[in-house]
Amino acid sequence: MAKFEKRTNYREKYPDLSHEIIEVMQQSDRKMEYQQYDLKADRYRIDYTKRTVTYIPSREDSYDRLLDEDRQFPMEAETVEDAAVKAVMIERMLECLKLLSPEEQELITGLFFKGKSEQEYADQIGISKMGINKRKHKILDKLKKMMRI
Repeated sequence: MAKFEKRTNYREKYPDLSHEIIEVMQQSDRKMEYQQYDLKADRYRIDYTKRTVTYIPSREDSYDRLLDEDRQFPMEAETVEDAAVKAVMIERMLECLKLLSPEEQELITGLFFKGKSEQEYADQIGISKMGINKRKHKILDKLKKMMRI
């Protein structure tokens, strides 16, 4: 990796610019150097008193190197435990839904299973969106208590 060498003399190139703007441009160059070289460079620290050399790897890591070191990565697939807990929770939720009144069941079905918005459902039954929102939250609180979450 070649080091970012070129430094532009902004004072010479743009003599009319203010000191603050030139300072910002120089900081920008330093940030570019950091991104292009400093993060990617391996380093060695030499301790002359102990006569040791310590290797410091780059801060930018590669997926291949991590795999070579047998690093563990979280699985993206759902685990068996998660699937079992999810199935039990869904079963409990469906049982609790059966205990709701028909109006409450209809509201939950419309909003969560049929994918209607609160506004669409409010227009359908003829009340305000805020009324639907309050009812929804009341019903969800009731379901949480039933499920003991």
